Amino acid sequence: MRVHLVDGTYELFRAWFGAPKASAPDGAEVGAARTLARQLLKHVREQEITHLGVAFDHVIESFRNELFAGYKTGAGLEPELYAQFELAEDVTRALGFVTWPMVAFEADDALATAATICAKDARVTQVCLMTPDKDLAQCVSGTRVVTQWKERVLDADGVRARFGVAPASIPDYLALVGDEADGIPGLPGFGARTAATLLAAYEHLEAIPAESSVWRVELRGAAKLAHTLVERRDDALLYRRLATLRTDAPLAEDVDALEWRGAERAALEAVCARLGDPKLLERVTRWRA
Repeated sequence: MRVHLVDGTYELFRAWFGAPKASAPDGAEVGAARTLARQLLKHVREQEITHLGVAFDHVIESFRNELFAGYKTGAGLEPELYAQFELAEDVTRALGFVTWPMVAFEADDALATAATICAKDARVTQVCLMTPDKDLAQCVSGTRVVTQWKERVLDADGVRARFGVAPASIPDYLALVGDEADGIPGLPGFGARTAATLLAAYEHLEAIPAESSVWRVELRGAAKLAHTLVERRDDALLYRRLATLRTDAPLAEDVDALEWRGAERAALEAVCARLGDPKLLERVTRWRA
């Protein structure tokens, strides 16, 4: 069997910025939640998905905010989007999908944890992380755990082709180049090509020699880069910790629990009433007995 794991927060944000707005009967903005529901049902239908879990950031902040003051927060988040966070979770539950709303952890941690759990099950032929988020590339393992977005599927070779490093080096890579979306600044002087060249040779930050004269690769400004690595070592290690996904998020479900048995009719009817979207019921292809 194949297991699909969805980054619900990303899907919700994508719907917010890319789909038309819509008002519920009470006047609340619900366009993103409506579009999320349709997109998930489309995934199930077109890809013949049998096992699926959806992870959300129930709140934006996580344990990482306690480690680094500059890490991403909910500041500046559109109130009309934030108001749909819990609604989106209610939508996925009503559709019958296992739903993980993360508070202390992040949605990406839930996906990383679920991928680890599922990959250990001998019945699972492939775990597919449905997200374009580069953070999740660290979870890729051979062809068994992959990321997928639209037509692009990245296995381990695909990760190397895209980023220039192996999946295991992605947190080190993000520590050097930074990740603006997560508030990770990276180190000065390190662009994608420079970081990839070093990590392709040494894999992890600790393995990079302090003296550039003994580096196995040639880089412009190597002496300055080496000095930065020495002077900013603690920062780099902190940034890597921020970029490293946890695989111990508190998930109770195993592979069997992820089997999609259909939508919950009463719950979905109630959600559709809140959304002002009765036509959503017509898109459901399976109902839980």
